This record gives sequence, C-alpha cells and structure tokens, in this order.
Amino acid sequence: MKTVNPPSSTKPVISVQPLGFPWVTMDPFLFCVYHDDAYPKGNGRFGPDATLAGREMGNDFAGKDGWRMYHGMTVPGFPSHPHRGFETVTIVRKGLIDHSDSLGATARFGGGDVQWLTAGRGIVHSEMFPLLNTGQGNPLELFQIWLNLPAKSKMVSPHFTMMWSEKIGRKVFTDAGGLTTEVSCVAGQIAGVDKPLAPPPDSWASDPVADLAIWTLKMAPGARWTLPAALPGTRRMLYFFKGQEVLLGSEKVPGQSAIELDAQVDVELNNGDETSEFLVLQGKPIGEPVAQYGPFVMNTQAEIHQAFADYRRTEFGGWPWPDTAPVHGEERKRFAKHADGRIESLEIATLG
Repeated sequence: MKTVNPPSSTKPVISVQPLGFPWVTMDPFLFCVYHDDAYPKGNGRFGPDATLAGREMGNDFAGKDGWRMYHGMTVPGFPSHPHRGFETVTIVRKGLIDHSDSLGATARFGGGDVQWLTAGRGIVHSEMFPLLNTGQGNPLELFQIWLNLPAKSKMVSPHFTMMWSEKIGRKVFTDAGGLTTEVSCVAGQIAGVDKPLAPPPDSWASDPVADLAIWTLKMAPGARWTLPAALPGTRRMLYFFKGQEVLLGSEKVPGQSAIELDAQVDVELNNGDETSEFLVLQGKPIGEPVAQYGPFVMNTQAEIHQAFADYRRTEFGGWPWPDTAPVHGEERKRFAKHADGRIESLEIATLG
C-alpha cells in the first residue's frame, strides 16, 4: 500500500493501493467485486456457444478467453447459495441477471438496474447470467457489494428490493470547459441529482446517521468535478476502475487503484486524457465485531456456528425451484415477481 501525507484540505488522499479481486473495502462494507466478462454468443440454451474445455468447472474464475463460468455448469453465474447477516447490492451495467430465491421471488434485471437484498436471518438465492443473444456476444458488467448489518438487524426478515434503472438518480455535470461528468446515485444524495430510491427499511443505509453512499462517476477526458465532503466520521473509498490517471487535489493517481479519501473535505477530480470511471463507497462505520465464514456474517463465532446449524436444519425456508440454477426463459423483458405475488414488468433496458 502507498501511504501519503495525513489528510488535509490540500492532501485529500489517505492511501492508494492496486485494485485486486475482490476490491479492498472498509466498515460498513464487507466485500466489493467487479465482474467484466466478454461472453461469446449464446448456444440457444442460455450458455456460451464455445467449448468449456480447459476450465475448472464449478469454480471457473480464471478468465480464460475473457469470461468466466463462475460456479455455473452450463449457464454462467452462481447457483443457489445461502446468506445471513448482511446485504447484497448488485449493480448491473451490461447484460442480465436471473434471480431466484427461497422466498419464492424471481427477477430478470440489467442495463443499469440494481437489486438490493437484505439477507437478515437467512435467505437462499441464485444469480445466473443468461446469454440470450445467439448471433452476437453477450457482454456482462456488474458490481456486487456486500454491506454489513448492525447486530440489531442481523436477524430481521429477508427483504428483496428492485431499483429499476429508469428511477435511479442520474445527472450530467458540465465544468467550466464544457466537459462532462455523469453521476449516478444508488444510495446517498448529491446536490443537483434526484433523490435516490429508499434502501430497504432495515439496512444500515436507512439510518440517517450512517451517511451511506453508493455512487458511480464517468468523466470525459480532461473533465473536472468536485466530490463533496461527507459528514464527520464518514469514511470513503474511491475505486478508479477505468481510465489512465486522475489528479486528486495535488496527488496524481493511476487507473486500477483503490483510493481512501479524507471524506470530510471536498475533493476535486481532474481527469486525465482518457474517459475514466469510478465507484464511490462511503459510510460511517458500524463499529461492531465481525465474524465471517463464507456466506454468513455475524458478530461472534458462536453466531456463525448457529447460522450453519440453522441452515442445515431449515435450509432457510427451502428451495422452491426445480433446479439450483433457474433461468427465466427467452423473453427479453425485465421483471420482478415478489414473494407476495406482486409483479413488475418493464421493457428491456439498453444492455450495451
């Protein structure tokens, strides 16, 4: 890790380190991963029209030929698996995800949509990546972020929320030179951008003191834009995942960097000669002990043991689907069918 001067109004960069897999996070975030897969054309059965030879099937993360099957065997993705004690926030920039869960909910979403899932006391879900295009490639690009729950909320009822792309707050800011910065707010408001949709009710993001934000930024070459200061006690990470370099205050930072910023000061971003993209994660730390084992995140090891025991006994309600990796057909519509039977249906978004 590269450590620079202590934070101040002229030295807003606290530390810089290369992006890894997954990306480094800090309380209240537990995990952040960026998937960027250049899937080939589909085979008509929602999988890739390409040989799977040479892949570690069931655990394919190597990126052979620019794409991965992950835990999928015929369709890429993540077949049914449990969670307890935290939330997943999935931002799909390109491609589609087919979701199914133990509550009986299903969804197909993509093209800027966000799914926010509170696991609470326990849920099982699958996340499959259907390759619908049989005449061309099926690019997929997404973030998945794990957000911790405070102890008081770890055993709340699971909650499934869809945030459709059309309702997410976005704005294009133009600097004095006429160059643009596009800002998208999944959580946490920026002046001038429409108020974001409400996060799930038991989320740390729903607590006003949390000052939690999830933003994406896309800057034109040479653009300038100021990241506004957060509340006292908030911590902030800036993930520079596309682009060559950016000037943060007086500090020049290369692309593919995870940057901890002093969240209590405004920070001017002065972009380099290429289009650059960033993810911002910020929030006040929950500040509680974290005990994690695989898909369960609690406060003590005893609670982790109990989570495994509960899952073995109840399977968190059981799996109501005929296989572990459901795919939702050939229809190119986004939809969500909630556990209470409510259905949302939308036209397909631009998938890139």
